[in-house]
Amino acid sequence: MRTLHTLDSSEAKRAVDLIVEKALQMQKAASVAVADAHGDLIYFVHMDGAPVSSIQIAMNKAWTAARERKPTKEIGEKVKHPEKGHDIAYYCDPKYVGWGGGLPVWKNGEVVGAVAVSGLSSNEDIALATLGVELIGGS
Repeated sequence: MRTLHTLDSSEAKRAVDLIVEKALQMQKAASVAVADAHGDLIYFVHMDGAPVSSIQIAMNKAWTAARERKPTKEIGEKVKHPEKGHDIAYYCDPKYVGWGGGLPVWKNGEVVGAVAVSGLSSNEDIALATLGVELIGGS
């Protein structure tokens, strides 16, 4: 039998709180999602003023990063250039996304979940998600 480690809700909440605090300091608004190792949602916040479209995109970024065990931007780069990978349709699920901002969380050599941010530029989404990943991964 194998034990699967995952994030708990208190870790997810701390990561989201940190990301929201930083976004507020930047005077920006985003949606933030944290998923478990399977990609299922643990914690979510949609900040006032964030685009409505960012709600589902943040959840899908977290789902994708957890399922594929890699940053969503990396998946996006491969689907933009089929010679490096393959078309996103080959993933066979419309929840897969390739925009930057979804990052897996690694602990003890395994993915335990993912943090995702949506609603800002790709670079800002990635930077904010990185804060959450570092908080959880370092705990």
